[in-house]
Parts: sequence; structure tokens; C-alpha cells
Amino acid sequence: MSTEHVPTSSYWLTRYCFQRLLGAVYLIAFLIAANQYIPLLGEHGLLPVRLFLQRATFWEAPSMFWVDHSDSFITAMIWCGLVLSLVAVTGISERWSIWLSVAVWALLWLIDLSLVNVGQVFYGFGWETLLLESGFLAIFLGSSNTKPPRIVLWLLLWVLFRVIFGAGMIKMRGDICWRDLTCLYYHYETQPLPNPLSWYLYHLPHWWQRSCVAFTLFAELIAPWFLFAPWRKIRAAAGLIQIYLQFSLILSGNLSWLNYVTIALCIPCFDDAMLAKVFRIYHPEPTYSPLAHRIAVYVLLAVVAVLSIRPTLNLISPEQAMNASFEPLHLVNTYGAFGSITRERYEIIIEGTDSDSPTDDTPWREYEFKGKPGNPRRRPCIVSPYHWKLDWQMWFAAMSDYRDNPWILNLVAKLLQNDKPVLGLLANNPFPDKPPTFVRAELYLYHFTDSHADGAWWKREHVGHYLPPLSLQNESFRELLRQEGWRE
Repeated sequence: MSTEHVPTSSYWLTRYCFQRLLGAVYLIAFLIAANQYIPLLGEHGLLPVRLFLQRATFWEAPSMFWVDHSDSFITAMIWCGLVLSLVAVTGISERWSIWLSVAVWALLWLIDLSLVNVGQVFYGFGWETLLLESGFLAIFLGSSNTKPPRIVLWLLLWVLFRVIFGAGMIKMRGDICWRDLTCLYYHYETQPLPNPLSWYLYHLPHWWQRSCVAFTLFAELIAPWFLFAPWRKIRAAAGLIQIYLQFSLILSGNLSWLNYVTIALCIPCFDDAMLAKVFRIYHPEPTYSPLAHRIAVYVLLAVVAVLSIRPTLNLISPEQAMNASFEPLHLVNTYGAFGSITRERYEIIIEGTDSDSPTDDTPWREYEFKGKPGNPRRRPCIVSPYHWKLDWQMWFAAMSDYRDNPWILNLVAKLLQNDKPVLGLLANNPFPDKPPTFVRAELYLYHFTDSHADGAWWKREHVGHYLPPLSLQNESFRELLRQEGWRE
């Protein structure tokens, strides 16, 4: 059909674009799990699922892994998720029957829910729950031969509103630097994983950085209200503002797939007449709508309405919680990002030695991570929408005592054994022939350099010890590991 006379009341292409992009985000999520889940959370991982299940109940953390949490079963489920993601991305899931579509999206959601609910700190990010909430709504969107349910499209906009407006409110309540427009003086340098452009943005004039903060607050506090405007062009304008904001965030840092799934949530702002001008494709909107599907959509609306009460109260509360779920299925959640901005960047540098008795003169070799700053001369990474989970947790760990991050002791134990799966999460192994005898962790203060004249991106200053030299020959260290569930 020609794209010149596409009706403005049609949303077939809207649904088509949303499903393809959400399927791509699922694909990224399961690819991350395929590469990282077992070394982080497997039977011999840093935070084994088996130990978590001993402390939790099924109703606190519903997951298929209560049935079987072996590495082989977890891996099989991850690969099922990868295959189903490809089915969704290619549109095979929507090609024949509405019930095939429901089955594919429901299985994607169930497998992802199972991974997240037992993923502990490595899966405690807002984009994990955002994908779960968006993915649950996608179950009800229908296949290509059914009429797109307008109610579900509006519910997706309700998710987008809470993501954006929640981020704006947490900023206004959380840190004075948002209110005086100075947060970007620090953010580019202190965010979890800066990228190469972050260095240049950090050195922009302060007037430009303040104007960017002002735009961010406008986009997050005012523009979201127009997502529900009765006029299609106003909704589209509000959606474009959000898409622009998300692309600017993609360029300035590495925030996993958060910005990409948020862009997907912007798609319902546009009808087919608008999208057809961009993609030059269109299909007449079907009229077929099975009764069971219509009933399911109305039940969904009622469930979301009830579950939205607490997130809505949270939005207007002065004690607003950021990135929280009020029920274990993560159906309707609260969101927010960077409510407070750290002013200084501390980094944990892990080092090893093959000396049998370390002294002040003992040479130590550094372990390099894939993304987080280490060697000052190494260029910051570009990884988004991928996510290096261990690197992010190292960023958090540098802000507190190691006792608040007991998994780091298990990390040291793995390095002392040259554990291959865990070493696969790092960029290098300075002890390829045999494990080190001691491993320690030092704390450094990092700042961006003022120029690249000497090839360095960072300058750093030693602050102190984070962990003393540890060895598996030390019985007290071994006993501490046993208390954390470590298996020799």
C-alpha cells in the first residue's frame, strides 16, 4: 500500500517497530547473560544462585531456577531466551497466530524474570525491571494479523512517563547540583563507565553544561505530561524530545540498554502516518480482534491500574524510592537515575604478586578490567548497549567498605586460583602461567587529564589500601570465604 495516504488512526506499524526494537533489547540482555551469568552467579560464581535460594523464598523471588539451578539448566534457559529473541527480532513470532506471539513474548518475560529475580546485585539495575515491565506488556500487543490494542499502547506510554518523570523528580529531590545546574561539572568524569566522548564533554564550558542540565530538567519534568495529549502532533513532539534526550545520553556514557528500551517506549507516541514517512512501509491495520484477547487486555488494564497506586504515590512522595519494585513480578515499577552525583571518582585497582612473602619493595602486577578505568593511558570504552556487570559493581564497591561488598572476597579467591570463567570477565591475566600467591586491592582517586599531550586520559593519586594482601594459604581468609559459601 502507498505510504502517501496512511490513516492517522492506524497503529500497525507502531506495534511492528516497537516489537522489533524490544526484541533487539531482549537479544542484548540474553547475550550479556550468556557471557557473564555463570561466572557471576553460577554454581561456582561470585554470588552463587544456590546460596541465594537458601536465604529467599519462592514468593519473594519467583524463578524457574527453584526447580533446577545447575549451570547446565541456567545456560539452557539463557540460550532459549537468545533463540526466542531472534524470533521476535525477525518478526517470526508475529507472522502466523496471535497465540504464537503471546507464547514467544511470555516465554521471553518468564526466562528474563527468572534470571533477574535470583541475580542479586548483578541484576539490581533499573533497566532490568524496565525490560521486564515493558516485556510483560508486549505479551498483549498481538500479532501482525490482529488489531493493535490501543490500551496496551497507552500503558506503554504510562511506563515511559514514570521512567522520565521519575528521573526528573529524583534529581530535584536528590542533589542540589541539579537545582543549581552544576551536576555536569562532575557527572561525565564520575559516572560508572565514561566513554571517549565523556572526556571531551567534561571539558566543555560551564555555560554549555548548565544549559544541558536545564534541557534535561525540561525534558524530564515538563515534556512527559504531553505524552498523553489528545493531539497527535503534540504527543509526537513530546516523544521526539525524549528520543533526543536518550541519544544524547547514549553519546555521553555507557548506560547499558536503558536508553534503548526507553527509545522503544517512545514509539507509541507516533501513529502509522508518521512512521511510514520514515520507514516507507505500511500495512493496512487488521480489524480481527479475538474475544479472548480483548478480555485479556481489559484484565491487564485493571491489574496495572491497581498496581500503579504505590508507584504513583512514590512519585509524589518526598521520600521517593529510585528503581524499586513493590511486587516480585516487577509488573509496575518506580524508576529514576542519578538522583545524586558523586563529586570524586575512586577506583579499586586489584593487584597480584608471585612473591612468597610480600614486602614494601615487592613488585605487584595490575589486573585490568574490560571497561572501568585502570591504566591511565587506556582510552575509555564504548560498550553500550552491552553491559559489563562486574565493572559496574566495582564502581559501587569503591564507594564503601569491602564488608558491604562480600562478593569481592570471592573475586580475590578466584584470582588466586586463576579461575578461567572469572578471568574471562577481565581484560587481562597478568599471571598466565600460574596463579599469584597474593592478591590485594588498592584505592585510587581518578581525574580526567587536562589534555592528551602525553597520551593519558586519566591522572590518579593513591589513596590507601582497600584490601590487604590475601592468600589462600591464610586460614582466616579461607574461613571467611567458607562463611560466604565458597567451595574449595
